[in-house]
Amino acid sequence: MTKFTRRQFIITAGAATATSLLAHGCSSGPTSKSSAGNTQAANLSPADTPEVTTAKLGFIALTDAAPLIVAKENGLFEKYGMKDVEVVKQASWPVTRDNIELGSASGGIDGAHILSPMPYLMSLGKITKQPVPMYILARLNTNGQAISVANTYKDLKVGLDSKALKEAFSKAKSSGKELKAAITFPGGTHDLWMRYWLAAGGINPDTDISTIPVPPPQMVANMKVGGMEAFCVGEPWNAQLVNQKEGYTALITGELWKDHPEKALSMRADWVDKNPKAAKAILMAVQEAQQWCDKPENKAEMVKIVSKRQWFKVPEKDIIERAKGNIDYGDGRTQQNSPLLMKFWADNASYPFKSHDAWFLTEEIRWGYLPADTDIKGIIDKVNREDLWKEAAKAIGVADADIPTSTSRGVETFFDGVKFDPEDTAGYLKSLKIKKA
Repeated sequence: MTKFTRRQFIITAGAATATSLLAHGCSSGPTSKSSAGNTQAANLSPADTPEVTTAKLGFIALTDAAPLIVAKENGLFEKYGMKDVEVVKQASWPVTRDNIELGSASGGIDGAHILSPMPYLMSLGKITKQPVPMYILARLNTNGQAISVANTYKDLKVGLDSKALKEAFSKAKSSGKELKAAITFPGGTHDLWMRYWLAAGGINPDTDISTIPVPPPQMVANMKVGGMEAFCVGEPWNAQLVNQKEGYTALITGELWKDHPEKALSMRADWVDKNPKAAKAILMAVQEAQQWCDKPENKAEMVKIVSKRQWFKVPEKDIIERAKGNIDYGDGRTQQNSPLLMKFWADNASYPFKSHDAWFLTEEIRWGYLPADTDIKGIIDKVNREDLWKEAAKAIGVADADIPTSTSRGVETFFDGVKFDPEDTAGYLKSLKIKKA
């Protein structure tokens, strides 16, 4: 792993330590079924009855955690025999990691709403005390993140092209200012989006600016006190920044890479191997919740649910518009009904394409989080359980036509014209100008 400075370590460790009690103390409480969704218990045959009825799943206060929260509130876990599932708030991604490593038997959790690269870094033992084998069961969403910039740079009209920041950063740095771009976890999706965007504009994220980890709910507060030049995080925190007029959105990440993969539903491999029917039931509930969350007529209720105190404790107004695809960038630009809104099910958003995991791992190599000789295909085949996704989807009646037949979504094209061919990861890496590898 890339080494942190002592200051960065203190920021991350301090946030994790100071809030670790919350991870154990803030659970979802009793189920409060909403009026929506089909909550009638499924007729499970004895052969399909889960081995256990309980599991502990973590989440961070981000809109893309909605499927887990809706599955809990709408009684979908109960519907498939998992009546005692707990959905437990985590204070940060380091806390999520630590609690998964503990496991529920030791006071931690069994799985979580998680940054897609993290299960790989955990399985390889790069961010844990020892390797913690993990499975990715589903992608929870595509799109729905953003890179926001401090008002200091509003006159530069920085958008998809970060190039205008290069000179501004150079001047500020020469005057002795410490420049920081906040991400949520080193090697996580937000780190990779921020690094890609900066590097595409000729800014080296390792030498021209410091990338520092900050828990998502603390992003806006840090921007308010001038603690950073930019941050990358999921919603609702970018919208909240704009609503409070403390900064603006340079881009939504779907503009960087259309319908890019984002969070995953991931569980400890030993838990899934021991309880395969229970894992399938959890997956069925989450898939049904993803379908429900994606329906336009359910957006308002979804937002009402997740905004509650026990979940996000965020005003509905900070969540609703971007959930609908209505973007106020905060610099005069607006967009209505964006096709690049957060998707939970549409356009195969839930399917965990192995080709997408290949991009994540290639970027981990690019920035020095993984060694160059990492067996990309080998580790993906161990962690990515698209086979379980298909089993669950068929069990809830998803049509064959809506189940991808390929593990790859094919060649992907980024906003700057760079193409990623999952069959040629080395060629992609070689084509990039700014990198560590």
